[in-house]
Amino acid sequence: VQLVESGGGLVQAGGSLRLSCAASGTTFTSNPRAWYRQAPGKQREFVAVIMSSDGSTNYADSVKGRFTISRDNAKNTVYLQMNSLKVEDTAVYYCNRPGLWWPWGQGTQVTVSS
Repeated sequence: VQLVESGGGLVQAGGSLRLSCAASGTTFTSNPRAWYRQAPGKQREFVAVIMSSDGSTNYADSVKGRFTISRDNAKNTVYLQMNSLKVEDTAVYYCNRPGLWWPWGQGTQVTVSS
C-alpha cells in the first residue's frame, strides 16, 4: 500500500486548507481511514477518522467543529477540510488506516502563522 498526502502549505491563522490522501494497492472501501499529525518535538497524534461501514466520523477534541474528514471511494482518496486554523495546528499531517497501520507516507506540511 502506498499513501500520498498533499494539500499542505503556509496559511495565516483563521485560514483554511484542504488536505488529500490518495491510496493505492488497497481495497479502499473496506478500510477505515484516519488523519494524524506530528508537530516538531511531539509525538504523532490522532486528528480524525472516517469509518468504512457507515461513513461515521470522529475527531480529536482539539479540532472538533473546525475540521471535517470525508472520503471519495471512487477516487480512493480521503480528505481533511481544515477551517479556522490555529498556530497550534502546525504539523506534518499523515493519513493511515487506524489500528493496523500501512507504511506511512511522506506527509504534508501545514504551517499556520499568527
